[in-house]
Amino acid sequence: MINFFKKRWYLVLLTIFVIGFVFYKNNTASKAKNKVDSYTIKRENLKEVLTLSGEIDAEEKVSLKFQTSGRLVWVGVKEGDYVKKYQNIASLDQRDVKKTLEKKLLAFSKTRWDFDQTKDDNKDVLTDKIKRVLEKSQFDLTSSILDVELQNLTLEYSYLSSPIEGIVTHVSVPYAGVNITPAGADFEVVNPKTLFFSAAAEQGDVINLKEGDEGDISFDAFPEKKFKGNLYYISFSPKTGETGTVYELRLKLDNEAIQLPLKLAMTGDIDFVVKEEKGVLSAPSSFIKKDRKGNYVYVGDLNKKVKKYIDISQEIDGKYVITNGLQDKEIIYD
Repeated sequence: MINFFKKRWYLVLLTIFVIGFVFYKNNTASKAKNKVDSYTIKRENLKEVLTLSGEIDAEEKVSLKFQTSGRLVWVGVKEGDYVKKYQNIASLDQRDVKKTLEKKLLAFSKTRWDFDQTKDDNKDVLTDKIKRVLEKSQFDLTSSILDVELQNLTLEYSYLSSPIEGIVTHVSVPYAGVNITPAGADFEVVNPKTLFFSAAAEQGDVINLKEGDEGDISFDAFPEKKFKGNLYYISFSPKTGETGTVYELRLKLDNEAIQLPLKLAMTGDIDFVVKEEKGVLSAPSSFIKKDRKGNYVYVGDLNKKVKKYIDISQEIDGKYVITNGLQDKEIIYD
């Protein structure tokens, strides 16, 4: 007997494989038979939530730079300082500018006197030649006035002031006494009173939103609580620099969120309820079929399932709202 099995070992392996396969098929069939794909119709509240990621931003934030190069002689702020609107924060060396302005004023005075003298000398004789002389004097006077005004602007540009109130968040050159270029020295100011929550929505999602919608914001820095945000701005054109077509959303924070120590670029999520129905009959979308006559489900029992046509409305979170054809606690089958 032992020699028989040794010579025919492959038959033994084949027999074991066949027995195992038959056992597996019977076991799978038994499980499939016992599995019941059914659903009991009931009334429930359906809600579809759109979740978007975003961060804190500010309506009023500026990056300030000098218009001209020069020697930085005064820096009146440091990072973290709170400045008022139109407050001076830095200045360039003004000695050269002031001296040039004095020179322009002297040139203007001389031109003005020459103009007045020309008018007095020719007030009794008004020929074409004299008219041209007077016009030339007028041009010289106007040019001198413009020189003074331009130099006065240069003097004003030597000061750097903030157009908004807020916190100084960045000072690239904190010390005076260095020569700078317009690109080499900048000051950033952010108004913390104008913080908002910024998010981006894809084109398929933004169509479900409108100004005035309210959402629940959860900040990553304060995960224990949610705050209200009111949507007040939806961009008309998509954001640049994004991989897909997305649109910017801006939400006003509620009073409770404003009291938090929020800072720029703090991240979080905003939840919008885009669809909601309360106390409606519903069924999972996988149970609802469709043919030429319309939408239907299978009812009856496991041994005899029959079609039953129904009316449905919108789909919310994977379920269809049943408007006609089914009753509460009725069982349907897949």
